[in-house]
Amino acid sequence: MPDKTIPMTTGAEWPYLEILVRLALSLALGLLIGLERERRGKEAGLRTFGFICLLGALGGLLGMPVALLCLALVGVLAVLLNVQTLRAGQGAELTTSAAMLVTCLAGVLCGQGHTISPAAVMVLATALLAWKERLAGFSAGLTESEMRSALLLAILAIVIYPALPAGAVGPWHLVEPRAAWVTVILIAGIGFVNYILWKLYGTRGTELSGFLGGLVNSNFTVIEMASRVVATRGAYVGTAYRGILLATTAMVVRNAGLLLILAPLALLGASGAFALMMLASAVLVLWSYRRATRGPVPDVPEIKLDLPFSLPLALKYGVVFLVLHIVGGLTQRQFGDAGFYFVSVVGGLMSSASAVAAAAALASQGSLSATTAGTGAVLASLTSIAFSMSFVLRTRERSLTTKLCTAMLCIAVAGAIGLAGRHLVLPLVLPSAG
Repeated sequence: MPDKTIPMTTGAEWPYLEILVRLALSLALGLLIGLERERRGKEAGLRTFGFICLLGALGGLLGMPVALLCLALVGVLAVLLNVQTLRAGQGAELTTSAAMLVTCLAGVLCGQGHTISPAAVMVLATALLAWKERLAGFSAGLTESEMRSALLLAILAIVIYPALPAGAVGPWHLVEPRAAWVTVILIAGIGFVNYILWKLYGTRGTELSGFLGGLVNSNFTVIEMASRVVATRGAYVGTAYRGILLATTAMVVRNAGLLLILAPLALLGASGAFALMMLASAVLVLWSYRRATRGPVPDVPEIKLDLPFSLPLALKYGVVFLVLHIVGGLTQRQFGDAGFYFVSVVGGLMSSASAVAAAAALASQGSLSATTAGTGAVLASLTSIAFSMSFVLRTRERSLTTKLCTAMLCIAVAGAIGLAGRHLVLPLVLPSAG
């Protein structure tokens, strides 16, 4: 439910049920973060944080002056806590002190009638406290290049985006700079987030590495796994087979997610094809697991991906997106849907994510029907799958190439069946879809 504020004055009779709900919510949120502090053996634990959040809620009910007074009192309590721990030789409790202030402010929001905002704040605060070791280990492992990548992504999203002109520009009004830049940031952001996930979990299993690596760059992941097969002289075939299938599945999931975000109606027409492709890949992976011999688990090779975000990568996404966006729009005007499909196939060879984003952008602008955009996205994904197979064929490992060619053919057939079924199902859902 949306946040709402119901003013409470000292001279008015407060509604009992409304006050009870606000206090109960504040107590629950205080106990949530207090439970985490109690588990770590902190001096300020379950009851302390429960009281702090209740105090903030009462301050919010009585008005802003009282709320500020309550916040000041919590600040004094935090100072006393640090004095006590310093005297005991345990060091300052800065994190707990900050959590106390945040808890009090969340309680004030509860007292004012907000629900979603304080709940979200407290869940995030508890997560930051609970993931202390993981976050500390991750930050300690960051390189200077990775930090620069994060800062560059932030600059492109926060500084450059507002400076771009709004609306369509150019003689044919095919390009919207802000929309194009949002797409570039979205694609790079997905890769950045999944690079972080890969760095946290990627070395725990080749299959997981393949999936997370596929979200970042499926072709590079396929190259890495294929090279491991060559290096181990075929001993790594079964694991690489499953890892490449999962990298392909991740690419399909990413492309479907781009459609969902940028043009949901386009995904509606292509959902059957994407779903069948993912289902076929999942069945093949599970079948491979069942047929795998029970023996010693092979060593898990480490996949070394490129930096999560860089200026050349951003320019690549931007240039490919703009070229496909303009050429796709022009060819669709001149040659109809067949011209756009040809551009989608060519785009899948360069960057399936950019090709899908271009199709979604054209559909969202009304330059392309949702059905045509969805079909183009599927074709770009299938082209990317075929392109990745070229790297597998270079290994000349007969067992791997035979198994993967068969598997990829099954996935392609599943996608084709999904596209064919669209012509039967979609008109019944959207009679106006063409």
